[in-house]
Amino acid sequence: MSLNEFFEKVAKTLVHHTQRLLRGVRAARWNLSRRPAHRPIIVVGCSRAGTTLVYKVLSESHEIGSLQRETHDYWTDLHPLSDKHWDTHALDASDASRADRGAVSRYFYRWTGKHRWVDKNNQNGLCVPYLTALFPDAVFVFVKRSPGDNLNSLIEGWRKPDEFATWSNDLPAAVSVENGQLKEWCFFLADGWRDYVNAPVEEVAAFQYNAINQAILDARTSLPPAQWVEVFYEDFLRDPATTFRQVFEGCGLQLDAALQARCETVLDTPFNAFSDIRLDKWKDGRNREKIERVLPQVAHVAGRMGY
Repeated sequence: MSLNEFFEKVAKTLVHHTQRLLRGVRAARWNLSRRPAHRPIIVVGCSRAGTTLVYKVLSESHEIGSLQRETHDYWTDLHPLSDKHWDTHALDASDASRADRGAVSRYFYRWTGKHRWVDKNNQNGLCVPYLTALFPDAVFVFVKRSPGDNLNSLIEGWRKPDEFATWSNDLPAAVSVENGQLKEWCFFLADGWRDYVNAPVEEVAAFQYNAINQAILDARTSLPPAQWVEVFYEDFLRDPATTFRQVFEGCGLQLDAALQARCETVLDTPFNAFSDIRLDKWKDGRNREKIERVLPQVAHVAGRMGY
């Protein structure tokens, strides 16, 4: 080991232990005040709809905290899928408790040092009633994506189980999607998923697009407009700076000059994109025939979303 490598290792060790100590101090501080989270920002939308883009940019605001990672495991540990008989990731108001509110508030404060924070994972779109019961002042950012491109990205995601099916190893059902080519369930569970374990992949994608967007749209009706920010993913492609300004303002956050500049160039280094970023790319892709077959199945929900 060279001297530079030694000092680099020492520096990383010191940072690790310092951060661990800081989390301990924050946890003790929270235990004294037990202050609940204040106006948390929850980014929701279908998987592969652009929610990561919005989450990552919001995470750069110094006004709020962020774990800088998705929280699937945390929420599932709080409410294991087995509690719902592996039927769904959805949670409703009856699943919320004061203990949950305290545990979540403490967890995010311990890691971020902020009582206001932003969170995102792909099942929270099924849990808006639960999250609202936990935090009645929460602000939700709903990212919508056109059905053709969203279905295309879902189908491509199903071909990447090492990335999107890591949570489903204990699934109590045999998966044989796309004539047995895909044997691991990706993204999330919604009521009725067992009906699709032997279906073509485009049928599964259409089912998931409908299920989560329908749940979000239904939940929207019970929330005050001031706690709801709705945005088309396509608007980020057309004018990212203006669209992000609308999102920040809707969340009550400042968009300073540095963030404004970041928003103007954010698409130059996309987050977890499967291919080049452009509109209607499904039309010249390998999944076009599959998507055309199921577009009628998602037309109603897409219409409710404004497409």
